[in-house]
Amino acid sequence: MREKGLSEDTLFSFLLSKKKEDIDHAHILSSMCTIPHPVAVRAHLQFMETNLGDPGLFPGTTSLERLLVERLGALFSLPSACGYATSGGTESNIQALRMARQLAGVERPNVVIPESAHFSFQKACDILCLEMRTVALDSGFRMDPQSARELIDRNTCCMVGIAGTTEYGVVDPISELSGIAKDLGVFFHVDAAFGGMVLPFLKHSPVFDFSLPGVSSLAVDPHKMGMSTIPAGVLLVRERESLCSLSVDTPYLTVKQEFTLSGTRPGASAVGALAVLEFLGMEGMRDIVAGCMKNTYRLIDGMETYGISRAVIPDVNVATFGPARIPPPWKVSWTRRGHLRLVCMPHVHAGVVESFLKDIGEHNA
Repeated sequence: MREKGLSEDTLFSFLLSKKKEDIDHAHILSSMCTIPHPVAVRAHLQFMETNLGDPGLFPGTTSLERLLVERLGALFSLPSACGYATSGGTESNIQALRMARQLAGVERPNVVIPESAHFSFQKACDILCLEMRTVALDSGFRMDPQSARELIDRNTCCMVGIAGTTEYGVVDPISELSGIAKDLGVFFHVDAAFGGMVLPFLKHSPVFDFSLPGVSSLAVDPHKMGMSTIPAGVLLVRERESLCSLSVDTPYLTVKQEFTLSGTRPGASAVGALAVLEFLGMEGMRDIVAGCMKNTYRLIDGMETYGISRAVIPDVNVATFGPARIPPPWKVSWTRRGHLRLVCMPHVHAGVVESFLKDIGEHNA
């Protein structure tokens, strides 16, 4: 640490020089995060100093977190849902498995998870000492329900389904999985970190939420398609008792128990998430999602025109393809199976898609 601090001009000149080294969003086609909506940024700045970890000190901010949970609960067919603002899908998924393990009360718990699951589940299982049983995928890269059923036994504390997989943008057969969970009495967590802010705004999409009686909990990330500031996730549960099973004593705070994973929790990004929902409403979100899906289909059509076949028809705005040469400065990613993966987030507008297709055509002729 410096003995004498820098001037403000010098400091921010240095910081700006480093920010300029970051990749311009105009060329990022691999990320499930996007440029925050202006109202999210404005709300974030207004609530920078708030800490949801000590709610008695910030009752107004805490009420906004409750409103966020209420809005998302209603969106996912359960207005009475309980939950809280997390740092994102990783924390939400860890907490869901932690709840399931606590509620099951078995000595050697295992969880049944699709091969397509986000890597956060590997972290969760390592932390919680859970056996992870991986379910094979079908030809459409979705979890196979019968294979999942066969892996469940008396020590299974949780089954996981994905609504909008990270790699292929497809939705597992959540309805069938819900039925299995209900029949066998297994806690069923739906990871809708990405798809949760896409699927409700499509005219025709697979059912994945609390309207299915077997769904116990659900994770969604407003900092993805919800265009909030980072970090902003939400964990929702059907039964309040599930969250209460995680409570620990916090004697020196304004609340005497808490069930969250993080102690100090930023109110700013949670309020930013709510601000976008309130500002856009259902109509605005439908328009945003429709634009992203239109660009996704245009991207698929354009790539196939050049002989680069899609890997699967996606349910959300993620497109995957066979081999292709990618010219700079485009930033893309690849799935574990070697498919080219592109995500049409709000910053990937029609002009970006056309520019990318032009470059692809020139380099794959």
